Amino acid sequence: MTPDPSAEAEFLAGYDPRDYDPVAVTVDVVALTIRDGALHVLLVRRGQAPYAGMWALPGGFVQAGGPLQGAGAEDLPDAAVRELAEETGLAAKGGDPGRSPLERVHLEQLGTYGSPGRDPRMRVISVAHLAFAPELPAPAAGGDAADAAWVPVDALGLTESGDQRPGTTRRLAFDHARILADGLERARGKLEYTPLATAFCGAEFTIPELRAVYEAVWGEELHAGNFHRKVLSVPGLVEGTGATSDRGGRRGGPRPRLYRAGDARLLHPALLRPSREEEIR
Repeated sequence: MTPDPSAEAEFLAGYDPRDYDPVAVTVDVVALTIRDGALHVLLVRRGQAPYAGMWALPGGFVQAGGPLQGAGAEDLPDAAVRELAEETGLAAKGGDPGRSPLERVHLEQLGTYGSPGRDPRMRVISVAHLAFAPELPAPAAGGDAADAAWVPVDALGLTESGDQRPGTTRRLAFDHARILADGLERARGKLEYTPLATAFCGAEFTIPELRAVYEAVWGEELHAGNFHRKVLSVPGLVEGTGATSDRGGRRGGPRPRLYRAGDARLLHPALLRPSREEEIR
């Protein structure tokens, strides 16, 4: 049945959002990169209440625009990119002239969080996003953030249940420890079944550099020979460039070969974490 346009217009003309309980929508971003061989997450120090002075994931309210989603309304991914840029200054840093480093970011929706009381101001539903990129520059606080920094994930004392261990000094505001824990598990799982690890590398990379990505994200040490063999056995994961690295191999060995990301979208067979392989067995 096709809706009657005149009836629709009459309904909207008399619709008053104030007749319903207020609910706000925000976006939060779990932005991950690898710095100095370790997995880091981007955090901002809140400059105002609630939780003033505490660290949190970059994020904020989605711009709803004018009455009934008029001018200025934004989609959720656009809101995530805007908040990431406003609160960290990444849009103005690094890379080629006129090019934002955020253009290199892989962004995907992670999940929705709407437990009552998660925000003391009002009922707030957050749509969290997961972002990956290699070699992102140091952030500069902007918007309502008092500070911004790349923080080693291991320093946050996260537990599998999404809490922080007692004694962790950098406490996260809201339910951001839960969101971060979910983001980390999503990232670790995606590295098993998709070629997303190559998003942490440059345009060309060596197999040892790719292995370092897996080790940093998974938090597990990998056997070099086994990893090399598995990577080359997965169709479409990587493809050779025909060139070699400018740097020689360890102990004066030959220079390692350079690869680029292949055309695979899903990995078959999957590259499972060693701990997951033990569970399956």
